[in-house]
Amino acid sequence: MIKPTESELEILNILWTNGPSSVREVNKKINEQKEVGYTTTLKLMQIMTQKGLVERDESSRSHIYSAKIKAQDIQEQMLDKLLNTAFGGSASKLVLSALGSGKASARELEEIKALIQKLEHDGNQ
Repeated sequence: MIKPTESELEILNILWTNGPSSVREVNKKINEQKEVGYTTTLKLMQIMTQKGLVERDESSRSHIYSAKIKAQDIQEQMLDKLLNTAFGGSASKLVLSALGSGKASARELEEIKALIQKLEHDGNQ
C-alpha cells in the first residue's frame, strides 16, 4: 500500500485535475494556495517518481509528470484506514460524522440521497 504524504497528495490532486504537467506548472498551481519554492516541488516530484506515485516523460526538454496511480485507489486506501482507525470500522459513524460537520452542499446531499435510494433498491432485489 502506497502512503502519500500530504504534500504528495497535493501534487497528485493537481496531476489528477490538470493531467500530465511540468514541475513548473505544478509549482505554479501550488503557489496559488501557499508559497513553495520550485526546487522543493522538483525534489518532491523526484521522490514521488522513486516511490511509484508518478511517472516522468523525459522525451522533451521540460520533463512531464503524470500520476501513476488513480485517485480512486488512493481515496479507497485512505478511507479504509480512516474507517478502521478512527471509526472502529463503522461506516455509519463515518458518514454521520461527515454529514454532521455541515460541510455538504445541497447538491452533495441530493447525490447522497440518490445513492441511498439506489442501494436500498438494489438490496431489495
